[in-house]
Amino acid sequence: MSEQMNTVVSGDESEIHDEPHIRDRRITVSHIHALVEERGLDAQTVADRFDLTASDVYHALAYYHDHPEEMRAVEERRRELHEAAEEDPKIITGPEDLPES
Repeated sequence: MSEQMNTVVSGDESEIHDEPHIRDRRITVSHIHALVEERGLDAQTVADRFDLTASDVYHALAYYHDHPEEMRAVEERRRELHEAAEEDPKIITGPEDLPES
């Protein structure tokens, strides 16, 4: 089994997330991709920010590009959830939607 498979857990295999993420962490492959490839942050900067190794970050990016259909499905589920939340304020899409205590 490759090291990448040890680093990244697919959404189907996960007990904590419904999308691929770093093993034993709640940091998703999509989030790492967005930070590095969309926002242009350095992989080491992202690793330092989340207490990961640079290797973890690169494995997540490799997973993102090696599984395009799975990642498209993740993005589609997110888009559908956000659209539903626009119509139903009880749907929680992130911490900003949680009631204040």
